[in-house]
Amino acid sequence: MKSHSLVIGYLLWIFGFIGAHRFYYGRPLSGTIYFFTLGLFFVGWLVDLLLIPGMQQGADESFVAGPLNYNLAWILLTFLGIFGLHRFYQQKWLSAIAYLLTGGLFLCGIIYDYWTLNDQISEMNVKGVHW
Repeated sequence: MKSHSLVIGYLLWIFGFIGAHRFYYGRPLSGTIYFFTLGLFFVGWLVDLLLIPGMQQGADESFVAGPLNYNLAWILLTFLGIFGLHRFYQQKWLSAIAYLLTGGLFLCGIIYDYWTLNDQISEMNVKGVHW
């Protein structure tokens, strides 16, 4: 079973000059570099069109698929993270409410989640979190 999607990866690539697709595929360091350099001055961003299938395969090998869906969690984080919807999805009620009331803990929580969301979901999938 695959944990990450090519379609979502390419959709996030549209925002790749800020590193979104790299964070999604579990590459937070290069995602951060892309964020601060606008996708390595847009050159790395364009090259990633060819690299995304390999990144997707690597993410599938690194992260555990299960009841929590990486794709939904990343969409919620990317587009509604300041409201904590990705944390509500993970059933992390207290931090979700804190995000809702503080704009993602004043955006610092959003940055933390960009670095760790794959690991958070993988850990919950290993534990067999059920809805």
